[in-house]
Amino acid sequence: MTPREKFIKALKREKIEGHVPHFELVFFLTLEAVGRVHPLHRNYEQWHQMSKKEQNLQLEDMAKSYIEVAEKYHHSAIFVHPNPGRNGALPGNNESTRRILETIRDLSGDKYFLMVHGDPTLPIPTGDTMMEFAAQMYEEPEKLHEATRISFDEAVSQCDELSKHPGLLDGYALCSDYCFNANPFYSREMFAEFVQPYLKDILSYYRENGFYSIKHTDGNVMPILDMIVDCRPDAVHSLDPQGGVDLSEVKKLYGDKVCLIGNVNCGLMQTGSVEELENDVRRALRQGMPGYGYIFSSSNCVYTGLDLERYEIMNKIWWEEGIY
Repeated sequence: MTPREKFIKALKREKIEGHVPHFELVFFLTLEAVGRVHPLHRNYEQWHQMSKKEQNLQLEDMAKSYIEVAEKYHHSAIFVHPNPGRNGALPGNNESTRRILETIRDLSGDKYFLMVHGDPTLPIPTGDTMMEFAAQMYEEPEKLHEATRISFDEAVSQCDELSKHPGLLDGYALCSDYCFNANPFYSREMFAEFVQPYLKDILSYYRENGFYSIKHTDGNVMPILDMIVDCRPDAVHSLDPQGGVDLSEVKKLYGDKVCLIGNVNCGLMQTGSVEELENDVRRALRQGMPGYGYIFSSSNCVYTGLDLERYEIMNKIWWEEGIY
């Protein structure tokens, strides 16, 4: 069974043998790990001045950075970021995204589950726009709905374009964050009005077109997790312990409805002791693996500034102990 096939079985909450699947939503430490600059760390101001040959070499180098990380750390899936694109935002550059996907498939076949960005829903606003955003929810809700519909149409267009290339893409990662560590930004009523209908519809569209979906949000998602699960994603990520999310509780409440991904405490990965990190990795495996429907990962990503050695401790424990 390939890593991709095992990843899909986990998304479907089916029984698997061997290692519980593992991947990281983003692995930024590519330069230190495999000697290649991460695609999101690259600036292509002169992209349109490049010859087609040079563009292809750049895209091939990006594809190899994804593949070599996946090979080194036994990842089952790769999350491809569009670059050059619109700062990684939806829909980015559809052509470059497609070409990176094609290159990964050419070099690695069907070994890995491939996913791209695909979340048109409204995330937590930035600090600079939060007051205006909050006021609009009450005073000008139609403007927020209009903005979401535009993003929704872009997501549909991207899906339609990638659907023309069967076997290229497996699914979407929906990465709009909804929650702070203490609580969601949206009340349940606001979530039901501004987010849930669009989330439900885009997930349905992806599913109808044969794609899987992973819904990501950091923070304390518990007050709205039932509403997210009702939208029928195939998996939820990151189950953030820094937001008070208890993997055992989530498994009990929703483990028969959705695959669970994550829950290794990112804070301990950076500032905890080695012993604390090791204990937390084992806790996540112990709580997530029973009954299947679990994919092992950190509670966010392998981010810039993290000590690579800490991730490699986590990865080593999973490789030696995360076996059914």
